[in-house]
Amino acid sequence: MDGTEGNAGQPGPAERSHRSSVSSVGARVSVAAAADVLVYLADDTVVPLAVENLPSVNAHELHRAVREVLQLPDIALEAFALWLVSPLLEVQLKPKHQPYKLGRQWPDLLLRFTDAPDDDVATDEPSLQFRRNVFFPKRRELQIHDEEVLRLLYEEAKGNVLAARYPCDAEDCEALGALVCRVQLGPYQPGQPTACAVREKLDSFLPAHLCKRGHGLFAALRGRGAKAGPGEQGLLNAYCQVKEAIGSDSEHGASLSPHYRAYLLKSHELPFYGCAFFHGEVDKPAQGFLHRGGRKPVVVAISLEGVHVIDSREKHVLLGLRFQELSWDHTSSSEEESVLWLEFDGDNEGTPVNRLLKIYSKQAELMSGLIEYCIELNQTSEFAAPQETVSSPPSAAGPLPPSAQRPRLRREDSVVCSRLQHLSTIDYVEEGEQIKRVKPKRTTSFFSRQLSMGQGTYTVVQPTDSLEQG
Repeated sequence: MDGTEGNAGQPGPAERSHRSSVSSVGARVSVAAAADVLVYLADDTVVPLAVENLPSVNAHELHRAVREVLQLPDIALEAFALWLVSPLLEVQLKPKHQPYKLGRQWPDLLLRFTDAPDDDVATDEPSLQFRRNVFFPKRRELQIHDEEVLRLLYEEAKGNVLAARYPCDAEDCEALGALVCRVQLGPYQPGQPTACAVREKLDSFLPAHLCKRGHGLFAALRGRGAKAGPGEQGLLNAYCQVKEAIGSDSEHGASLSPHYRAYLLKSHELPFYGCAFFHGEVDKPAQGFLHRGGRKPVVVAISLEGVHVIDSREKHVLLGLRFQELSWDHTSSSEEESVLWLEFDGDNEGTPVNRLLKIYSKQAELMSGLIEYCIELNQTSEFAAPQETVSSPPSAAGPLPPSAQRPRLRREDSVVCSRLQHLSTIDYVEEGEQIKRVKPKRTTSFFSRQLSMGQGTYTVVQPTDSLEQG
């Protein structure tokens, strides 16, 4: 299986609970003439399907069955895909894939694409999930009007924010959490009951690191009017500012589509929205007298827009690159670790250089394949995009952010801004016909795998006398 056959990565905490799955009726036990396949939605509800001849059923057929049960419109065929997900690996299936057979091959996939211990490989079991398609453009989401499709997309985005798979600044978490409050609690009503309702379910609205509470007597007294914590107070302030759609009311059954859409629109500001996640490690910068480095675990998030390397522990972006800004390749051999190489422009003490980042991962092959496929999709659709007119939803469609431009979240110290000082890169420049390393630097690309000439901003850096050669 290569990178275009499916996308694999590391699931987040929400996916780590044990679930029954297609392999429960397929890989591990005998299969009857008609078997129940359990397909999980983003909100953890289950769609049971009675399937004839399960071993030969492909993902496209199961996808169609899910859409029929949920009565979803045709756009769901493009917006969603079937995934096999376990605590160790997640794979987006292509229509031709047969989930039963992949379930049988799951231990082999784990050995090939993860570093999981043998005992974990032997007990790991995937679940079949109906999730957002990595290759579905964000602009197409804004054209969706079906409430159930919007709800499923909203539930998945919300889960990724709450699980901190999508790193998010506190004020953006509060703005998103406020929309969740509106969906779950209704319009904001001033007074203590609303504050208590938010406090009781705070972890349903904000990521865990913003829900820190005290313990013991002081925590017990909080429910009697103690001052709310920063995250809780920020959430309440944002909740009271959520605007109602023109023409809507608070009666039971009023449409929630405007709020689902507003949540998605706000989520679109996150540069890694809709990505596939992969697990890896990068070198730490040398520190201290002994120049000790070591490695740090990272998550590599790849979407149609680019690549983001995220610190797994600190939950902030280390490096974010659009495809126009990088060149890449992967290396793999039986003797050495698999590596994904990312090359991009940088500077060393003010001097332009080319930088190489080395990502150690058994999923390097999958990441490389996905990058290549995303670039191909972008190049195929680049001529159609100018003809498409995606109008902003009118005010009657729901509460929208103040700016229609959807700013890129480039605040100072934002968690979505690159932190190159936390990475150890190799820098190079070109001198004549030779590539020489500059402490740490470089310039002509080692790799031919990049956007076509003239489309990217990645440039060849010429050396200067001020460069320190290594």
